[in-house]
Amino acid sequence: MKFFKHLLSPKYSYELIGKLMPWLGWIAAFTMLYGLVDGLFIVPPDYQQGDGFRIIYIHVPCAFLSLMIYAVMAIAALLGLVWRIKLADFAVIAGAPVGAMATLIALVTGSLWGKPMWGTWWVWDARLTSELILLFIYIAIMGLSTGLANQSQQSRLRNIFVLVGSLNLPIIHYSVYWWNTLHQGSTLSVTGPSHIALVMLRPLLAMIIGLGCLFALIGLMRLRNLILWESRKSQWVRLWVATNKNNNKKEVL
Repeated sequence: MKFFKHLLSPKYSYELIGKLMPWLGWIAAFTMLYGLVDGLFIVPPDYQQGDGFRIIYIHVPCAFLSLMIYAVMAIAALLGLVWRIKLADFAVIAGAPVGAMATLIALVTGSLWGKPMWGTWWVWDARLTSELILLFIYIAIMGLSTGLANQSQQSRLRNIFVLVGSLNLPIIHYSVYWWNTLHQGSTLSVTGPSHIALVMLRPLLAMIIGLGCLFALIGLMRLRNLILWESRKSQWVRLWVATNKNNNKKEVL
């Protein structure tokens, strides 16, 4: 309980995020380097798709993370709506652009992959359409973060919208099973065997971890800035600013 009380403190959260960021950066750099080198140059071509399948190492992680980021935002929205935790509201605001970026990359790479495989850049497939709707939901959340002057009303409306939008997540995931679609089934499975060779699976998992850490790093940087801005009149922020000014002066000298 004491840990959670500390975690809700802006000063403690700001310092904790600052300590986590370098670790996330190094993990992202190492795993992405391994995943890209192994996936693009070492893994053999697919027996049906040839080298064209290699876009999977960007498309699948981004598609997976677009859902994961929204799931985290939905949990934060619930915490902000029920317990009115300011840090949870900030997590929703910080996560929306990151999730939108992951979704956009997933859609673009999916389109590039679809052209040689399906013969077209885009079809109104259930999986593709629901993923596009997710992008629009992210954009709407970003708009709700700046649209109203009343901060309390804006936060409540945004959190409700995030929770309602979470209904799209199971539609995206199960769309390939509920409807007859061009999109293939899930490549990875938590409950059953994955439909991919182990030699191809290793770099794919590395890319999921690497891109996950990268997106988390970007989101935490945004969250840290929001905390700093919200607490700009606090004593600890003034002390932090004064300390950094003195350190910069010493570096110049």
